[in-house]
Amino acid sequence: MEVERIEDSAGRVELWGFDWDITRTPAVKVNRRRLGFEQPVKPSVAGARQTREAICWSYGRTLGNIAVFSEDVIGTFPDVKGDDAMLACDIVEAGKMRNGAKRWWCRTHQRHWGTKADIASAELNGEVRCSNHAQPMSYVIDPPHIHLGGHAEVGIWCSMPPALTSAGVSLSRRPKIHVHVREEAGGHKVIDQDYEALSLHYNADDNLFANTEITKVHVTPPAALEFVLALESGLEMGCINCRDCGCPHLDLGEFGRTEHSKHLCGNCGRDNTWSSRPMASTPLKPLHDQFSRAASYVDVEAELNIDDYPDAQFALWASTPAVLWTAERAQERGIHVHLGTKGQRLIDDTFGTVIYRGEKLDRNALLDAMVANTVV
Repeated sequence: MEVERIEDSAGRVELWGFDWDITRTPAVKVNRRRLGFEQPVKPSVAGARQTREAICWSYGRTLGNIAVFSEDVIGTFPDVKGDDAMLACDIVEAGKMRNGAKRWWCRTHQRHWGTKADIASAELNGEVRCSNHAQPMSYVIDPPHIHLGGHAEVGIWCSMPPALTSAGVSLSRRPKIHVHVREEAGGHKVIDQDYEALSLHYNADDNLFANTEITKVHVTPPAALEFVLALESGLEMGCINCRDCGCPHLDLGEFGRTEHSKHLCGNCGRDNTWSSRPMASTPLKPLHDQFSRAASYVDVEAELNIDDYPDAQFALWASTPAVLWTAERAQERGIHVHLGTKGQRLIDDTFGTVIYRGEKLDRNALLDAMVANTVV
């Protein structure tokens, strides 16, 4: 079967399958059947908003698209947040394969379409669906919105499970987004909590991306995790804009942790964009560079001996670089400690040296434990 595009009277592009009857001269198209509608490749941009807004993302991918920078992703969701949303495929034309046949791409599930199995499924079901169509998506409806220019200080981190707790090694969980917001520099935190995902707004004049109409970035846990680990390891990063559709490119998983020059676009499915040097690409990089005023780090000198609090409950994390840090002061590097007794927190601070059971804890070992406890 081959596929062709036909625009109807309403301006929608229909996808039609057909076969060639080569017994005739010239050959003619036979067995034509409508497979579905093609969605426009143009990314969503600032404009009219729908009644509800949602951010969707998926774990276990090597690249992403819609969760990081798209405006509105609305579907049928079972709850206000969860990991079980089933979203329809969003199939667009993605150039041609080596044999000259057209290639297609699902922007929702980040999968090419057009194999014999895909075509057989379309003929059987009367619907174009990629092989990942049954993959559940994580989502949050009406996520928090933070305007970067509206607060004195904004700090955003990838929240990972603690490396060590008073109960032993912490339970594994998926990453989240931790946010600090202060209305006065160095003042009281008006926001200090974890979120499933969030939307960051900035001034349109900042022109962070090739598409100048994009004025907000959706931050999701997988994107934040890869960005923080890349900062920690010193991986070369940038933000590659697709040469075909102009969308910023997001590497996840193994590609988010490996420098490379050829980049597959998660929005249009084309893979002919090359960077001038090997790197991992993420839309969080220009956001980080533009709004992180203090790129320096200070190693904390303070010391804490947990053995001095024999009846306390505690949790320990290795401090990690911020995804975004708008404060003028340097970020602290060390071991972050939550410690309390009888439900009352006594310590919420970062230390350079932490002693537990007579031994000095190693920050790098704690970071490795955090990553190992993080489910992706």
